[in-house]
Amino acid sequence: MRLIDYFPTSSISIRNSAESWQQAIDFSMESLLKHRYVNEKYVQEIKESTLNNGPYYILAPGVAMPHARPECGALKTGLSLTLLKQHVGFGEDNEPVKLLIGLSAADSTSHIDAIQALSELLCEEENLSELLAAQSEEQLVDILARA
Repeated sequence: MRLIDYFPTSSISIRNSAESWQQAIDFSMESLLKHRYVNEKYVQEIKESTLNNGPYYILAPGVAMPHARPECGALKTGLSLTLLKQHVGFGEDNEPVKLLIGLSAADSTSHIDAIQALSELLCEEENLSELLAAQSEEQLVDILARA
């Protein structure tokens, strides 16, 4: 399966800004919730875990992958991508985030290929720069489709 195939319809979006990290998580989980990849409990668990453990899902400067454990309400394996035009803070000690990749992993193995493809994409500085600078959802789709 290609990386782009893990993204359900309308799961790649650009937003101007988020008022808080909680709203940023809501944005990143919106399409996964709508398409029943996750339930409300899953989204709440990400927020509670962030409050208790910090934003453990910040992958690189400006990039976060909010997720929770499969048993917390992940129904199907999938990804979403939300690009914020303005960074949002995830606490004083953490890098501000502009790109959120929502992850729903229905079990401990079904998302491994997606994570590997995503890692390869993000480890190339040029790809990351393109994602962060994208001006349209179509540009984001094109970048993900190359992976």
